Amino acid sequence: MSTRNPAGRWRRLTRRQRAVLAVVVVCATVCAGLVTLVLSAGHRYEGRVHREEILGQSGASRDGQQWHRGALNLLLLGSDSRDGEPDQGEYSGQRSDTIMLMHLNGTRDTVTVVSIPRDSYVDVPARPGVWDGGKNKINAAFAFGGAALAAETVHRLTGVAIDGVVVANFAAVRTIVDAVGGITVCIPYEVTSTTTGRRWPAGCHRLDGNATEDLVRQRHGVPGGDLGRIRDQHLVVKAIAEQLSPASLIANPTRLDRLLTTAAESLTVDENLDLTELALALRHVRTERIRFVTVPVSDPGLDTPAGSAVLLHDQAAAELFTAVRGDTVDRWLTDNPRYVSVPD
Repeated sequence: MSTRNPAGRWRRLTRRQRAVLAVVVVCATVCAGLVTLVLSAGHRYEGRVHREEILGQSGASRDGQQWHRGALNLLLLGSDSRDGEPDQGEYSGQRSDTIMLMHLNGTRDTVTVVSIPRDSYVDVPARPGVWDGGKNKINAAFAFGGAALAAETVHRLTGVAIDGVVVANFAAVRTIVDAVGGITVCIPYEVTSTTTGRRWPAGCHRLDGNATEDLVRQRHGVPGGDLGRIRDQHLVVKAIAEQLSPASLIANPTRLDRLLTTAAESLTVDENLDLTELALALRHVRTERIRFVTVPVSDPGLDTPAGSAVLLHDQAAAELFTAVRGDTVDRWLTDNPRYVSVPD
């Protein structure tokens, strides 16, 4: 890991660069905690982030130079409780209800967030005394072996070497949205909350933190179930990006401080993730260059021993994972526009 002064490197970034990074930070927090982009602003924020050993063979076997050149891939996990689920009492751990790969392209100017449906029926490696290994829903990996097993499962599924892992507390969404003064989310279908009874007709809605958290948790009252919820999460991220601007963050340092503090306290990251290097790697990304994709699905209602699950499309999913590994995502998106979750 670099021994250079992180605070000094942060000061050398221009005000606009810092503000653009902050916009990306806040937006991606809703996805699963990409606030690492600017946590290297100083020890004030980095010291609030919890670290643990997560990556093993799932990690990128490189010499640390990945922070300075080439593409990067982060695994983003949003943890949530099992309240209301049929098996909520079966396992002691939480499940990762948001699973995303964030791909930063080799030229370091575009981020593609690839969402993996939480009920995808995949091979989950064994954990002695907990799980014998075999087919299960991908989000069960978090319950069986925490973020480490989730990372191993995603790595085996995609073949992507992971450069870092970020685990975010899903409940942070509420506080962050309130900190930015609310957001306007435009949804193309009606959503009804099975928790509170709130109803959002198709169209644009002004939401505070409570309403936003309610919306992004919904999957039974959303067209497409979990696939619809993934799209709602992407729409919320886009709405936050539109709410903020570099100028507004520069003009309101108190708001920025509150946002970053809240985000940092909701994170767990891999112990070897260099937050400063990551921030610098992402400094040229603009909010309009963040794209959202859902892994192709062939059957959203597959009957399995683990309950109703999602069957990924063998060929289309494999082609997407190959594009991430080879940094040819732009070409894949051009050939497969139907899988873009939030069109420009």
